[in-house]
Amino acid sequence: MDIAQIKKLIQLLNDNNLGEIKVQEGDFKITLRHRDFLPAAPAIAAGVAPAAAPAPAAAPTAAPAKNEEAAAPAGNFHTIKAPMIGTFYRAAGEGKEPFVKVGDKVKKGDVLCIIEAMKLFNEIQSEVSGKVVKVMVDNAQAVEYDQPLFLVEPA
Repeated sequence: MDIAQIKKLIQLLNDNNLGEIKVQEGDFKITLRHRDFLPAAPAIAAGVAPAAAPAPAAAPTAAPAKNEEAAAPAGNFHTIKAPMIGTFYRAAGEGKEPFVKVGDKVKKGDVLCIIEAMKLFNEIQSEVSGKVVKVMVDNAQAVEYDQPLFLVEPA
């Protein structure tokens, strides 16, 4: 299989809104998956990188600290939910500080995270002023529409 055939498979995947294509010709095997169906970049067998699927601009950073994984205390909290499907990023790029951490005070309109969807990076803003009490998603994790991302204790 040559690169032109692989590009045609990628185009087929994108044009028909498919989640995955698997092809085997003799000993050669290739699996193409659409980026929206994976928690990270597309997985490609046989060491061939797709021409139409660039790597994400923001690389994964460390997992949330233990205090962020702990259960939120009982109380009246506002849940910030994902407005779209995509890949959740806590910071603007590799090696950069997260937009918010547990315990940070936020104002309505402050950027909490980025969700990458269809190669666009969308800033997700706080809907309320208050204190972040829990981060509910790991960095570089795929998120679904309406999935809880943060718990904020309103001020």
